[in-house]
Amino acid sequence: MLKQSISTAAVASPTVMDEASLIRAAQQGDQDAFATLVHSYDQNVLRIAMNLLRSPEEAKDVYQEAFLRVYRNLDSFRFDCSFPTWLYRIVTNICLDHLRKRKVRREECAVAESAGGEYNLLEAVEEHRADNNPQRKLLTGELRTRIDRALSDLTPRERMVFELRHFQGLRLRAIGESLGTTEEAAKNCLFRATQKMRAALGDYA
Repeated sequence: MLKQSISTAAVASPTVMDEASLIRAAQQGDQDAFATLVHSYDQNVLRIAMNLLRSPEEAKDVYQEAFLRVYRNLDSFRFDCSFPTWLYRIVTNICLDHLRKRKVRREECAVAESAGGEYNLLEAVEEHRADNNPQRKLLTGELRTRIDRALSDLTPRERMVFELRHFQGLRLRAIGESLGTTEEAAKNCLFRATQKMRAALGDYA
């Protein structure tokens, strides 16, 4: 039913007043109203998930799970915050779960036993280099690799705040609201993440 609602929606983004009416109608079981809400935010949700997770498959999973949670929990929405804030809080929480699971898997796989003892698999990964490409492209590839590695070393919450601020352009207040915390807490988290990124990137920073 959810998939059908998503595919049949084809209207423009609602105004604030229209949105409130749509939410109330959807809460009363109006499938067309829910489909309109989904259509208004589906691209934003997919873009946020993609930018945070850098994985098309995981982003699609987050997209489906987020709107499924919205569908199941829309009755609990009481207009004490904006609908986008409520929706993005759901999205960021799901993304945080994915990042935490990814970090656990990475830590479990990073250290392996060898005949001579333990070694770090991450250090054994050969750095990707494209043959017969200009030096600029090579340097860009190296920088991208360094950034991805530095991001993976952040805590899930630090990475979430850093990417929402620098890649999504959200204000700290909006980030705090999305994560269910305060603007000051988001600011402190961003500071820690930025310091770690600068240390990891070295001369590139």
